[in-house]
Amino acid sequence: MVLALNYSRPRYVARSHKSHGSMDSSMSIIESESGASFKSMPLTAKGIPDALSFDRIISGGTCPPCTKREFLNYLKYVEFAPENLQFFLWFKDYEKRWETTPNSERVLAPEWTPDMAEAERKQYRTTVKAAHQSKTEKELFKGSDFDEKPKLQETEGSEAIPFAAIPQTPNSEKRETIQSQDGSIRPTTGMRSIMTNHTNAAESAFEDAGLKKPFTVQPHRDEINRILAIYILEHAPRELNFSGRERHATLRALEYTTHPSAFRELVNNVEYSLRQQSHPNFIRWAICNGNRPRVIFARGLGISLILAGIVTQILLTISHAGRAWRVLPILLLVPGIATLIAAWKGMCVVLHGLHHQHVRPWELFAVQEEDGTLKHGSEYNLSSASIDIDSLRSPSKNSFEDEPWVNKYKKRNVVRQVFDRETYIKEPMLRQIQDTIFIQALLAAVLISAIIVAIFAAIPRGHII
Repeated sequence: MVLALNYSRPRYVARSHKSHGSMDSSMSIIESESGASFKSMPLTAKGIPDALSFDRIISGGTCPPCTKREFLNYLKYVEFAPENLQFFLWFKDYEKRWETTPNSERVLAPEWTPDMAEAERKQYRTTVKAAHQSKTEKELFKGSDFDEKPKLQETEGSEAIPFAAIPQTPNSEKRETIQSQDGSIRPTTGMRSIMTNHTNAAESAFEDAGLKKPFTVQPHRDEINRILAIYILEHAPRELNFSGRERHATLRALEYTTHPSAFRELVNNVEYSLRQQSHPNFIRWAICNGNRPRVIFARGLGISLILAGIVTQILLTISHAGRAWRVLPILLLVPGIATLIAAWKGMCVVLHGLHHQHVRPWELFAVQEEDGTLKHGSEYNLSSASIDIDSLRSPSKNSFEDEPWVNKYKKRNVVRQVFDRETYIKEPMLRQIQDTIFIQALLAAVLISAIIVAIFAAIPRGHII
């Protein structure tokens, strides 16, 4: 299998629009947890076998460590962007539940057709263009007699107020405004981000966009309002990364219906990002079987064996020993070079020989179950690929800095991290990819070692020692 050649070693960078407080300290724990890193890579799923495809992972057809739960954990703890997968999983579940909704309710929420979406896009472009032109005209006539801004009236016996607006105090809330379609100025949803009532937040969002309040009798309207407040509205706790035009188009569709087709454009963008970027990165990350300290240790071991082999080769060359003895250092060079190449790809050859991998930091510590029993983190995360749908509708943020494992893992000494607990790799295709990488590393090591031995064998004996 040559596909393993396409897998470069990853570095995972947090998305710029997210803020995670003490993320920098947490990043030092799990950034390139395998010890591998990459700068930029082609965002393509090309070369990934069908057994580890995106659809197979989402449908639950893979084994640990490539299940849907590991995918979500990777996005949360490594890429810092699990909201795409969370929203996608919720939408797929919503589609299934919509099919079971009685027809008497579904007729209240007709489909949002592509023609309607295209008409809305054209109207949005026209509105934005008109708003931009109006703004330009206002700036052009600002301060002149044609300025539409109302002048301050002077009262008898008093002086004119020298400022058109009262400056805000440092503790005052930032007041952002937006121009709606009817030309009026309204506060944005960001000012209402502290609102906990999802229905009120959704209604405010429709009002900000110059839209009408949707019909509450449509099926699943309360759930849609909740999803709006969690994923779509500005400053939402799990705000998706999309443009203002896409947000307005989604709100316009949800004003009209609760049919799953209202999310068509948004879901297509989310799915594209998952398939073309997050999924390939996840597979590359899953191939790495060791944590960062273990991989650094493996690299050091490989370099040490290579240096020992070269030093031995030099000593044999300057000695009275025959040329045949100069082949012996290959016993040090081959394992050293193979270990170094494998470690450079994030793999430890010892763990690979056992088909093991290190338990991830967030899986190391016990988890308290509802019945009061304790399950180990690895058993809790690896035993099932199922994900609680209620967690996808949770208004909590995707931040993890306050989770207990962060500080606990920081306190573990380096030696203990090198020999962290291991778990068996159950996914056969992942084991096959790792076998391919190991064989490639071994063949490359034999070739390089043979060249080194041949070079030293060509040098005459030194007769020094």
